[in-house]
Amino acid sequence: MDDQNKQADNAEAGMESYFFRASAADFRKIPGSPVAYWVSDAVSNAFRDFPRFDEVAPTRKGMVTARNEIYVRDWHEVSLDKSGLDIFKDRHSAQESGKKWFSYLKGGGYRKWYGNKFDVVNWEDDGFLLQTKKHPSEDRVWATNFNLEFVFNENINWGAVSSLDFSARISEGGELFDAGGSACFPVKVNPKTVLGFLNAKVSRVMLRALNPTLNFQAGNIANLPFLVSVDTDRTRNLVDGLISAFKVDWNSYETSWDFTSLPLLHSDYQQKTLQSTYQNLRAFWSDTTLEMQRFEEENNDIFIEAYCLQDELNPEVPLKEITLTCNPYNRYGGDKADEELEALLQADTMREFLSYAVGCMFGRYSLDKPGLLLANLGETLVDYLRQVPEPRFMPDEDNVIPLLDGEWFADDVTERFRQFLRMTFGEQHYEENLTFIEAALGKDIRKYFLKDFYVDHVKRYRKRPIYWLFASPKGTFNALIYVHRYRADTVSVVLQYLRDFRKKLAARLGYLQQVSISTSASQGDKARALKEIETLKKQLLELDDYERDTLYPLATEQVPLDLDDGVKVNYLKLGPALKKIVGLDAKGED
Repeated sequence: MDDQNKQADNAEAGMESYFFRASAADFRKIPGSPVAYWVSDAVSNAFRDFPRFDEVAPTRKGMVTARNEIYVRDWHEVSLDKSGLDIFKDRHSAQESGKKWFSYLKGGGYRKWYGNKFDVVNWEDDGFLLQTKKHPSEDRVWATNFNLEFVFNENINWGAVSSLDFSARISEGGELFDAGGSACFPVKVNPKTVLGFLNAKVSRVMLRALNPTLNFQAGNIANLPFLVSVDTDRTRNLVDGLISAFKVDWNSYETSWDFTSLPLLHSDYQQKTLQSTYQNLRAFWSDTTLEMQRFEEENNDIFIEAYCLQDELNPEVPLKEITLTCNPYNRYGGDKADEELEALLQADTMREFLSYAVGCMFGRYSLDKPGLLLANLGETLVDYLRQVPEPRFMPDEDNVIPLLDGEWFADDVTERFRQFLRMTFGEQHYEENLTFIEAALGKDIRKYFLKDFYVDHVKRYRKRPIYWLFASPKGTFNALIYVHRYRADTVSVVLQYLRDFRKKLAARLGYLQQVSISTSASQGDKARALKEIETLKKQLLELDDYERDTLYPLATEQVPLDLDDGVKVNYLKLGPALKKIVGLDAKGED
């Protein structure tokens, strides 16, 4: 019996660690009186003693268009000359500009300090359509939450829903904001201090007291306790350094509208070989990541001390939480070994090099002028040469670049890339540089372009590609076009490449048939010829069917495109002539 009592006592003692004692009065200190029984005295007293967050930085839920498929686009889908990408700081100047598409913050994934700028919204004529279009079955305007006094203002914004944790970013003005990316507008303290607070560990603890889910509504942020005395030069300078570094990181990739040129080609890093250039750049990325880790930890330290939470929190930030794209610990996540992370980063950096090269092939970018060049529907080589009269690397003239298994055309994408590599890193180390790229990719350049390039491109541009791949059903014929240079006769140009390619294959077939019956050819040569003959016959039949059933009828239609309609609409207009993108035709994806 004594043993049983002892076991019961031990069980009770063990269970005590799972129980918390808290006063109902403590719950009432926290807005909404949530049952946050685990909250410390320091946290609950902060809710009681410090001003509410919205007293110093009013929060607002973002706009609901109710029809994103009509009003919202990825920024790269539309013409640049119709876009106001964070350059207008008030409604009047935006309206006077005559632009249609304006920067639109929709939240996005877990990223701190700066970034997640992907989208644009139709706010033409001060959002006339959004502000007047009625619901078809109700007597009310369909869109809601315009927040007209706040649009285009500097703000701190965040994603309403996160799969990881809360993260906030600065907008320096010129943008509207969506319900998926609500915002606050500091009025009594510096915005950088507000951003430092929201990205500090202190705010996460308090947010969990208000809302234990990963759904961060404007009202949750409004109820946080904010200590005004943390608004010091030290805090502002620290956050300013974080914003600057994260801004550089965001704009180092072509998916940013402020992208100017590829970091690999910056003079700060460029060496004689591509490998040593990459190593220079990688060292810079590593130093930046470690510096930002120190900055974030110092920011944490400021707020932990101010809120008297030294006994509960430490300022340390794991490398995987430094949300720089150039940081492999964050970019790839998981528990991968350092060697695997380095291999992934090197491979992706080479893919970005190839992607930039293709952009230069089409005239979207230039080695001689930073930023976007051809980014409006129907622009041509003539438009490019007005901006760069004597380019070091000439863009493709007809906006069609073959992507084939063999050297059939001088302007084949593989051959053009080889020219680009020689232009950017010289002839002397060409073979060494090519070997380095292929080792990083795990395959030769032609195989990468044939098998992986378009998959990577579609992923990079979030299933809204700007380069479109014409492809026969089994992939014998492939050709890339740049949609911003599309014209009504573009498909006819693709058709001519197909016919030229078929002639070349037919000539090859004729030659092999002669080899197969030649008395001077060896049995091995004849066997190889017969095998290739069978392949060529099947390929020619495939090309005949593709021309007859798909490409020729489409070429005769001279299908017009309107970039305002977006990729989801325009891509489907060219139908089976293009490589299928899984899920592009799905409803409700936006």
